[in-house]
Amino acid sequence: MADTRYFVGLDVGGTTMKAAVVDDSGTAFPAVSLPTEPERGAEAGLERMCVAIRQAIEAAELSLDDITAIGVATPGLMDIKLGLILDPPNLKPWRNVAVPQYIRAKFNKPVAFQNDANAAAFGEFWVGAGKDVDSFVLFTLGTGIGGGIVIGNKILEGEHSHGGELGHVRIASPTEGRLCGCGRRGCLEAYASATGVLGRAREETAACREPTVVRQLIRDKGEELTAKDIFDAAATGDPLARKIVDDTAYYLALGACNVIATVDPKMIAYGGGMIAAGPSFLQTIIEYVHRFALDYPGSQVQIRYAQLGSNAGFIGAAGCARNLVLGNPEPTVPVLDHGR
Repeated sequence: MADTRYFVGLDVGGTTMKAAVVDDSGTAFPAVSLPTEPERGAEAGLERMCVAIRQAIEAAELSLDDITAIGVATPGLMDIKLGLILDPPNLKPWRNVAVPQYIRAKFNKPVAFQNDANAAAFGEFWVGAGKDVDSFVLFTLGTGIGGGIVIGNKILEGEHSHGGELGHVRIASPTEGRLCGCGRRGCLEAYASATGVLGRAREETAACREPTVVRQLIRDKGEELTAKDIFDAAATGDPLARKIVDDTAYYLALGACNVIATVDPKMIAYGGGMIAAGPSFLQTIIEYVHRFALDYPGSQVQIRYAQLGSNAGFIGAAGCARNLVLGNPEPTVPVLDHGR
């Protein structure tokens, strides 16, 4: 035990942040969660991150001296090389916030900084669904669609910190496709995210002349309708709901086909709330991939559900911290003022 190294992983979301100590083998100690409260501003948010890190160390019954390095994952537009959150839509009013510099100064430990979806992908690659493969791609399915690509233990960050933005691969016309939250049309996210599923459900119900459970759900639940409601209706056999779910699998398969043609990974995994739809939904995605992907890589790629759930982000962040001290040199990050 004396030789065991410990890392803190922190996954910051727009609503909550979650942190835990993770050991060298990827085993996590009990996690702690705190409200992010982004409306209080960047300085308060940075200090809240520090509180979460301290509480995670306490929950593991360790001291700061036991911690080798810290990993922090955050959402939205960022510059990983400079260590900046630039202008995240889920963390307004934070702008140009120097996260790793602040954490490093507070704890005097090496700090890895990563996009939240990339961190989740690395967590799954390290000790989750992708632990036995060398090349791995994760689609995270939630209100939007995120993604991460890991090749040979290295996250594909891209030149501008936006590698692996899989929700914004185009699967429809950029002039006539559905409008995405990014302001463009035809993105995968506009069709297959939870938001996209609900949008299509409302549109198709309005055009449907046959009786459907979906119409009653829209009337009864209004703005509280969820993608799970649509999937549950499909499970009862409602034809319109089944079509919406089948179309969602089709769109996700098109996203996978883009990845297969570009990256040719050993495994593609899907994570997030939508995987609660179960094995039949995954099987439908696989069948569409086999129909539309390049023949040989499409038949060889493994397609799975993710395994780590909401723990993937902080486990992956800790894994990035571990990589930092295993030989990947810590980037030189300039000292910057924290933006407001």
